Amino acid sequence: MPKTTLPPATSDQLTHFDAGGSAHMVDVAAKQETHRIAVASGTIRMQAATLAIIVAGNAKKGDVLGIARIAAIMGAKRTSDLVPLCHPLALTRVAVDFEIDEARSSVHCRAQVETVGKTGVEMEALTAVQIGLLTIYDMCKAVDRGMVMTNIRVLEKHGGKSGDWSAVLE
Repeated sequence: MPKTTLPPATSDQLTHFDAGGSAHMVDVAAKQETHRIAVASGTIRMQAATLAIIVAGNAKKGDVLGIARIAAIMGAKRTSDLVPLCHPLALTRVAVDFEIDEARSSVHCRAQVETVGKTGVEMEALTAVQIGLLTIYDMCKAVDRGMVMTNIRVLEKHGGKSGDWSAVLE
């Protein structure tokens, strides 16, 4: 298999490739441990009747949002098992909230993930959101296979050498 040739990396370029273009896990040994926080969000749109089932709490598989919250937390904890170059992290907090949006027939998911460590938790926050939304899909697919997950993104991150960052919200 041929290697991809990449130009020498600069601080604003991809860090998961070595000088020869091979993928590798970033060495974080020299980084300082700091309190790191990431917040991500996403939305799942569905038929109004599907949302009504979730709100009423009478889905055949049980409490949709309660189970999705647990799944999201578990997803955050298992991110390094799912994303090949992620470091396994000792998470200190995972908070997942769902908001019903009846006007748009959707459920919004927001996850905040924290650790004290040498690398950030953006991937864990994104994984939490996506697993939470996938769980909603799984629990409701019998009545609505056309659900759409959208706008999954990092909203903010704090800590580390690069400091704070917030998305420009539309």
